[in-house]
Amino acid sequence: MIAVDTNVLVYAHREDSPFHESAFISLRDLAEGQAAWSIPWPCLHEFFAIVTHPRIYNPPTPVAAALDQIEAWLESPSLVPLAESQRHWATLRALIDSGRITGPRVHDARIAALCQQHGVRELWSADRDFTRFPDLSVSNPCVG
Repeated sequence: MIAVDTNVLVYAHREDSPFHESAFISLRDLAEGQAAWSIPWPCLHEFFAIVTHPRIYNPPTPVAAALDQIEAWLESPSLVPLAESQRHWATLRALIDSGRITGPRVHDARIAALCQQHGVRELWSADRDFTRFPDLSVSNPCVG
């Protein structure tokens, strides 16, 4: 299963992104395909926070449009939203220890833990910080 990180969601949504077209096509193909794909819940929360933030985008995405976008992704019949399970803390703690994670990098560890818990084989992200987690295969669908 492929999981999608926040930055790819943002690029697919924001037409002013230089990576919009490639991210949009990649995400559309997942959403319209038959294979299961996933978005970690924290990535949906972060997507909303980023695209509606007036200090990040001028103009920001209107709240209603951001909510509609999230609902459109959630309507994909092949989407599996990733949430914490009973094993989450043990998995997250092991990643924090092994990756020497501190501060805001815990968000990435949380995403990696969710992916690991749910058997994700690949995370689509433009964030190189995920290389701290060698058991998670990461690729950027917006380049080459």
